[in-house]
Amino acid sequence: MQYPVLETLPALRTRLAESNIAILQAPPGAGKSTVLPLELLEEPWLQGKKIIMLEPRRLAARSVAQRMANLRDESVGDTIGYRVRFETRVGKQTRIEVVTEGILTRMLQTDNSLEEAGLLIFDEFHERSLHADLALALALQAQQLLRDDLRILIMSATLDGDYLSALLKAPIITSTGRQYPVAIRYSQDDEFVPIATRMAKAIRRAWRDEEGDILAFLPGAGEINRVQSLLEEEGIDASLHPLYGDLPFQKQQEAILPHPAGRRKVVIATSIAETSLTIEGIRIVIDSGLARVPRFDPRSGLTRLDTVRVTRDAADQRAGRAGRLTAGTCYRLWTESIQATLVANRTPEIVEADLAPLVLELSQWGVREMRELTWATVPPAGTVNQAKELLQALGATNEGIITGRGREMLKLPTHPRIAHLLLEAAADKQVALAADIAALLEERDPLPKEAGADLALRVEALRKWRKGEKSFADRGVLERVEKLAANWRRMLKVEEDNIIPKDETIGRLLLAAYPERVAQQQGKNSERYKLANGRVAKLQEHDPLHRETWLCVAQLDAGSGEGKIFLATAVSPADLVAQAREQEVVRWDDERKAVVGNLEKRVGTLLLESKPLGQVSDENRIAVICNYIRDKGLKAIGWDEAQQAWQARVMSLKHWRPGESWPDVQEEALLQTLEVWLAPFLTGLSRLSELQRLNWHDILPSLLPWELGSRLDTLAPVRIQVPSGSMIQLQYFVDGRFPVIEVRLQEMFGLLETPSINEGRTKVLLHLLSPGYKPVQVTQDLKSFWQTTYHEVRKELRMRYPRHHWPEDPWTAEAVRGAKRRTS
Repeated sequence: MQYPVLETLPALRTRLAESNIAILQAPPGAGKSTVLPLELLEEPWLQGKKIIMLEPRRLAARSVAQRMANLRDESVGDTIGYRVRFETRVGKQTRIEVVTEGILTRMLQTDNSLEEAGLLIFDEFHERSLHADLALALALQAQQLLRDDLRILIMSATLDGDYLSALLKAPIITSTGRQYPVAIRYSQDDEFVPIATRMAKAIRRAWRDEEGDILAFLPGAGEINRVQSLLEEEGIDASLHPLYGDLPFQKQQEAILPHPAGRRKVVIATSIAETSLTIEGIRIVIDSGLARVPRFDPRSGLTRLDTVRVTRDAADQRAGRAGRLTAGTCYRLWTESIQATLVANRTPEIVEADLAPLVLELSQWGVREMRELTWATVPPAGTVNQAKELLQALGATNEGIITGRGREMLKLPTHPRIAHLLLEAAADKQVALAADIAALLEERDPLPKEAGADLALRVEALRKWRKGEKSFADRGVLERVEKLAANWRRMLKVEEDNIIPKDETIGRLLLAAYPERVAQQQGKNSERYKLANGRVAKLQEHDPLHRETWLCVAQLDAGSGEGKIFLATAVSPADLVAQAREQEVVRWDDERKAVVGNLEKRVGTLLLESKPLGQVSDENRIAVICNYIRDKGLKAIGWDEAQQAWQARVMSLKHWRPGESWPDVQEEALLQTLEVWLAPFLTGLSRLSELQRLNWHDILPSLLPWELGSRLDTLAPVRIQVPSGSMIQLQYFVDGRFPVIEVRLQEMFGLLETPSINEGRTKVLLHLLSPGYKPVQVTQDLKSFWQTTYHEVRKELRMRYPRHHWPEDPWTAEAVRGAKRRTS
């Protein structure tokens, strides 16, 4: 069989002989994963060293290794081997190792220079898995600093390669491949009909109208199982095969290989079937156009699974599966107009993933800043910071430097959270239980949704099933959980344990993995829980966990508002004390109208315990009082008309005498500087009643420099004397308007000029009143008033107030305070 990729072999050999980096672009089915590594095995520059090829998926890694071994008529583990999580099939003679799931990263961490390897191949790089991006960044630095003879080959089916080519200074070698024509048929995108129903209908139609096997793409295992059930109920005469990552390897092989009896097959798969895997006999592809991807939210620290439309390159790859062997057909369950709106390329996982594993690996590598490495896509700063906080909380790092615990965590092939759980269990002598919990957290949920969210129920179901007792759990899922748990027990050297544990024991272990996911119930038997980070999440109605006040949450959907709790367990408050932060909290109590202090223990934002403080420091008490005043305003502490009048006098002088340093004593300015001018008078005070008795006579002068304070009464007196002998209060304004006095006209007889203040610079605005204190005239020119207006006013006043004396000549008349009989 001639493989299209072989046409690129001369150019690729030349490039790798002359350079240590090459980029190959070849479509699915061209032979790049299975044929090319074999062709390069005896290159002179390899010098007998190994080829290590990274595959982003476990199923593909096993299948690719098996296919290469078959081409050499050998068994896996001879020349060709593979390493995946918990499974290794390599021997002393192995020259090509297909690895996945962080295995290459682990190999680099163990031996930075990878002395046994001569070539690293990054297959299906277009999938942009997190592990691939990290391993490439580390490999590039190792190549630059330690091994300039180490070759790196990046292979992809579809790749936005111009950026990568420029970044690595490597031209793209392209294989045209061999692709038969594929007829594309679009359909109506009816979002009101469940995708499983639409897919089952499309499969029945294609089964009737076309020839050959069918490959159907759906977003997840749930949809796959529903479609399979619908087809089985309708009695379709086909061999039905699900295909997704959680399936046992034997079931996966049955989906990939031709049916032994030659029956037509329908393979119902997730995006795992887009690339790498060659599924024999496929001539028809039916694409839902959907994929399920994890999205990490650095603001909440949570990951949620989103069902999204596929990108254009993924849709093309799916369609191409129908044209591997002969002309084929692709049914797309969406319209041509929607096709035109699809995003061109998939988003790299590093942009949307939880980066705690990556940051821990980098800490072990010795990287403190992301810019130290060459990245195909630079990790987002927000997500990196979130990961650093988590690793610090887990004790894996200290100020960004990996700790002994962090190194121990990296030895375990799992997320740092689960690794911490497993290590903490050793101190609690609960390793077997931790293995069960780790397996349950990493696998699908074996219980139906209506069972509720309690992790303890899953542990009980697993352990009862292992003992042969009846269980309502999904047997297939329990088998996968037990397989993973057994792997952990084998690695951790512990025996199986089927005793039903206490809920609080499970909660204590779960806390080791999710220390920041503590949640406190918001009201008795409420379904709403507040997380330590301040977010709120809900249990479903009637969940038995409602009776628990404190939970540790393992799985939840962050949501746009309130999240949904899918997996959690009860925790004892006593187990939270170790991670609680103790602090003195001093606040204003509106009910008691006083400063109160408590010694609080909190887990994040959640209050675990509080008891009164014996004594509150002056510093803390004064800070709380100042904040209270700032919030309520100066009136709350007795700032009345007398203080407002003083305030207006000072502000008037600030406007009138700009060359002098009169301070801004408006309320806004005073509130901003309470700690400066008011704090010295607050020592020992804590109650509102005490604050309302403050001695403003002592406080206000302290706001003015001494030299200005001594002049205040002279420049802006509180009262001025009028001809009658009365001391009349002046009204000042903070905006610097002319000061006002309100005085009865009779008390001003004999005064020729308008009174002034501020060393004669500012005339007073006179509000002249009748004996009944009614306005008569407003003037700043008293002399003019006597000369002109007074005589008109006199006539009216004589009639209204006949008992009072209204002289014809106000210039020489005697000023009086009250009534005085007229003499004529």
